[in-house]
Amino acid sequence: MEKFANFTGLVSRIALWGAGIGLVLMTAMIAAQVFWRYVLNNSLVWSEPASVMTMGWFIFLGAAVGIREGYHLSFEVVLYLLSDGVKDVLFHISDAVVLAFGVGMIWFGWQLAARTAGNSIPSLGISGAFDFAPIVIGGVLVVLFSVERIARRLAGLPTARFGDVVDEVTEE
Repeated sequence: MEKFANFTGLVSRIALWGAGIGLVLMTAMIAAQVFWRYVLNNSLVWSEPASVMTMGWFIFLGAAVGIREGYHLSFEVVLYLLSDGVKDVLFHISDAVVLAFGVGMIWFGWQLAARTAGNSIPSLGISGAFDFAPIVIGGVLVVLFSVERIARRLAGLPTARFGDVVDEVTEE
């Protein structure tokens, strides 16, 4: 479990850095477009599609990391009234549903990418499949991090919940 947690921790950090860099790049592209359009009275034809594509990357990478860190949407009001055993069952169900959603992201994202692979994004000159790559990669990370959460709980190790601080790896 420790090696798996170390691996997912590394993947999580890379994804988070990628999301942060993507956010900065998108901001720079939009700022450049505003400057070119309103100051130079010209336009960067590639900036809008590149910004939207970059936004897809940082949204899906960041969302996957949020799942690993326990920041995904959940309703925990009822949990305060339940026993720890019932809570664990509900946490497993929650992680299984998120895992299934990740599988759906992979499946349907791949189908969308395959259907648009023959199209070209004119201003960028790349395949339309690149627009859907963040969905597929994000889905893979959602599945990976959901499996880690389930495996940690089955091994009796803590998993992150919103507001909790949990070490990357807990000694077994």
